[in-house]
Amino acid sequence: MSLIVNPSSIYKNPLLVQEKKGRPAPKGGSVTLSVKENGADKGSEESSSDAASADSKSGAKSDISAVPSNASKTGSDDSGCDLFQGSWFYDSLGPLYTNNTCPVLTQMQNCQGNGRPDKEYENWRWKPSQCDLPRFDAKKFLELMRGKTIAFIGDSVARNQMESMLCLLWQVEAPKNRGNKKMQRYFFSSTSTTVVRIWSSWLVHQTPESIDFAPKGVVKLHLDAPDEQFMEFIPNFDVIVLSSGHWFAKQSVYVLNNEIVGGQLWWPDRSRPMKINNVEAFGISVETILTSIATHPNFTGLTILRTYSPDHYEGGAWNTGGSCTGKEKPLAPGKLVENGFTETMHKKQITGFDRAIKKATDKSKLKLMDITESFGYRHDGHPGPYRSLDPNKLTKRGPDGKPPPQDCLHWCMPGPVDIWNELVLEIIRRDFEANQNSST
Repeated sequence: MSLIVNPSSIYKNPLLVQEKKGRPAPKGGSVTLSVKENGADKGSEESSSDAASADSKSGAKSDISAVPSNASKTGSDDSGCDLFQGSWFYDSLGPLYTNNTCPVLTQMQNCQGNGRPDKEYENWRWKPSQCDLPRFDAKKFLELMRGKTIAFIGDSVARNQMESMLCLLWQVEAPKNRGNKKMQRYFFSSTSTTVVRIWSSWLVHQTPESIDFAPKGVVKLHLDAPDEQFMEFIPNFDVIVLSSGHWFAKQSVYVLNNEIVGGQLWWPDRSRPMKINNVEAFGISVETILTSIATHPNFTGLTILRTYSPDHYEGGAWNTGGSCTGKEKPLAPGKLVENGFTETMHKKQITGFDRAIKKATDKSKLKLMDITESFGYRHDGHPGPYRSLDPNKLTKRGPDGKPPPQDCLHWCMPGPVDIWNELVLEIIRRDFEANQNSST
């Protein structure tokens, strides 16, 4: 069985190194133009740019259609429309915070502070086809989460989302930092609401010790066991937002039932058949962690699985000339370029979710936040070369045409990542209302 490797996130990608542990919005409104064309298209990058340029010259701000794949929506809330089928529209109101009004913004995602010259990427918002997705309301969120704790668990993209949440909430209240070595923890005293982040690269149990023919030092992922580093805290949480995937491109050994069944960037014995590649391992890990949480005897809260976050390294991998430099608008309708790896990871994630929900004690408490295809249109939302304050950083292609080092995986803040928390708020609101209706 051949390995499947994400060409943009291979081992040693510096963007995936494990961590050690506003102003008032201007007046205005949104401009929406109906666009019927949608779907995947292998159209050229130039065609997409030309379409965006034409819109700009005409003064129009088009919807950017993004109709997600026909993935299973098992566990979705029947009380409202499908939040994940819709389009991007330009909102002149702008973001709810700036890089100057959020003190917890990681510098690598501080695109404006790092010198990015354009700002329109901050103004595009998501509009479901059959309903509205309200702008994030920090006071409403804190009230819904009164006396409760929300935990973001995952890798650096999960951190990206958690920091977005903090930036949004910080505009109405500065929290108290009550974190420790095991987790980041921010407490909002007005409503006794806590926002937590816990690092977990793969969400499953990992060990460094040697197993069979896998030597000490190479990470062993036990795909059938959850990461105990955060499972001990599960009973303390009311809402959990899970996300993972990108670390499955890093070197690791896959273990099932204490047997080595595969590996990523590691398989020393060619005579042994490999049973599981990295994409299949990812799907198994999703089923494992969701099942572990959904059947936990002391957890009755809401679990939200945020689907695989797409990257946009065009023309190569992160270290072989891949680039998102100069992308200033979402992709135009019909210009979404297929990314086979992203699509396969998303499919395996959905399969893992569907298998887990069949085992869940309360199926209504497991929600899928399916952002993968809609965010495939947002190639404009990454830091690109604007990753640091370095005044001498390269931001344009060199004489040889080689692009500068850049980040096309994480998201600028403010930027598209803030929409994830609008979706989280709406999912929590629907769950809260469903609970109220069932108790009356």
